[in-house]
Amino acid sequence: MPNKFPPQIKIPATYMRGGTSKGVFFNLTDLPEAAQVPGEARDKLLLRVVGSPDPYGKHTDGMGGATSSTSKTVILSKSSKPDHDVDYLFGQVSIDKPFVDWSGNCGNLTAAVGSFAISSGLVDPSRIPDNGVAVVRIWQANIEKTIVAHVPISNGEVQETGDFELDGVTFPAAEVKVEFMDPADGEGSMFPTGNLVDDLEVPGIGTLKATMINAGIPTIFLNANEVNYNGTELQEAINNDGKALLMFELIRAHGAVKMGLITDIEEAANRQHTPKVAFVAPPADYVSSSGKQIKADDIDLNVRALSMGKLHHAMMGTAAVAIATAATIPGTLVNLAAGGGDRQGVTFGHPSGTLKVGAETEKQGNDWVAKKVIMSRSARVLMEGWVRVPGDCF
Repeated sequence: MPNKFPPQIKIPATYMRGGTSKGVFFNLTDLPEAAQVPGEARDKLLLRVVGSPDPYGKHTDGMGGATSSTSKTVILSKSSKPDHDVDYLFGQVSIDKPFVDWSGNCGNLTAAVGSFAISSGLVDPSRIPDNGVAVVRIWQANIEKTIVAHVPISNGEVQETGDFELDGVTFPAAEVKVEFMDPADGEGSMFPTGNLVDDLEVPGIGTLKATMINAGIPTIFLNANEVNYNGTELQEAINNDGKALLMFELIRAHGAVKMGLITDIEEAANRQHTPKVAFVAPPADYVSSSGKQIKADDIDLNVRALSMGKLHHAMMGTAAVAIATAATIPGTLVNLAAGGGDRQGVTFGHPSGTLKVGAETEKQGNDWVAKKVIMSRSARVLMEGWVRVPGDCF
């Protein structure tokens, strides 16, 4: 008797680490035809690849790692934009809901986009030196922004091994410099409320000082002491505290309304990826999650950020863009935590260690404009071949 269940299908895919994240990378033309366009089929396919929704919170039956850093998918194609090499579309897959969030970028995985694009033949060979650095011009399709990745090349191939160390990543690798061009939200002001600092009223919690910025990704910055933290916390201090997580989600929802991202706080549940919530504090000593001693003298400030409802183990790349931008604008909470004044960048502490970021910002009339944000990440291929999913899952 024939099996009534359709067999699994094979889809070419590459499992990559980029920065402190990892995800499943696809070439658009390798996807099943129904999933080559946005919509339900694509979302269902990616959910099944990752293994979501998973009420057990483990992603045992998929490629995901059951954290916001490891439940990620990327679709790349030759760019349709002039002066760009590759179009980059990012899907953040919810762990416990049948939902893929397409509202923002993943800055960490951006470091892997250039490498994948070169290795997959999406970049014109004339732009790739035999030895040196290939400049890959990326069109980030979620947020409609240009990102430039500087990918090291050795003997005509992407150079993945090296001695560059990134806190939050266990092993060293080759350094990939990433430039986020004009990272503020193109739809409106970098500061959607018109203020560098707002009073954010959150029922049941109080009125909090907040810097709400659209740069890299919409982000709400708070002062750590106003939410009863000191800025040196590691994941367990918050992720094992249900009341704290509910508090941060309520702040996020009210901030999203104030930023004009949603019209009602109920809509926040279907927009998990954005905005981010982070809290800042002046420099202080702490021991990172790996046991490394971080000294106050080594950093300009401490930042802790939440992603997909949990404190991030390091720092999201997009939130690092927001940190860099806000730090260079006198008067924001990020700038003040770093000591205030004019600056071109900061080194900040996060749960896994430290990260150095730089930004070029300037005031044009009454508005602030970010020219670019620069940071270094690393990336490498973990596995390549095919992912398999049931043929009827999408």
